[in-house]
Amino acid sequence: MQIATIPDLPELWVLRHGETEWNVAERLQGRLDSPLTPKGVAQAQQQGDILRAAALPAEARLICSPSGRALHTARIVAGALDRDVCTDPALLEIDLGAWQGCYLADIPEARAAAQGGFDPHMWKFSGPGCESVDQMSARLGDFLVALTGPTVIVTHGVTSRMLRCLATGRAPDALSQLPGGQGVVHHVAKGVARTLPQERV
Repeated sequence: MQIATIPDLPELWVLRHGETEWNVAERLQGRLDSPLTPKGVAQAQQQGDILRAAALPAEARLICSPSGRALHTARIVAGALDRDVCTDPALLEIDLGAWQGCYLADIPEARAAAQGGFDPHMWKFSGPGCESVDQMSARLGDFLVALTGPTVIVTHGVTSRMLRCLATGRAPDALSQLPGGQGVVHHVAKGVARTLPQERV
């Protein structure tokens, strides 16, 4: 199902935070947090290099999730761009309820998704106390319509996909239609998303 692209949306550069210790351990973070690994720091530095090469408009703002892993990534990127960092709680990762802090191997839905039995992303909305698709799309839609100019967004995996779905007119449950990745930059302009060319760390 296609939905209307948000009108007059400014140019966006959407980044996921660098690799964390819990990413490596295959442990769900959600609203919890864990530090960037050395690889995650290198990925953030690479994102800064990509954006510096993209020659952003002078008025472009940098807004990030207040989670520690996203803020660490954003500060590295901001250093490369000589920009200030603002935080917005609308950019937090999906609330995973009772699953936060759990290992993927301990969640049947995650094991089924890994084997192709469930959508690789939508199962994260199905646990006890998890944020719903409607709740997440509403908070991110409100964030997008409030933007007034070109913006660099540093956020999380599911949040990044949902933002790009909404910005390109895809349904909020079409997360798997868009690429993910750490150490890359997703550019959105005039309803079209692309990943800026750069070898990943």
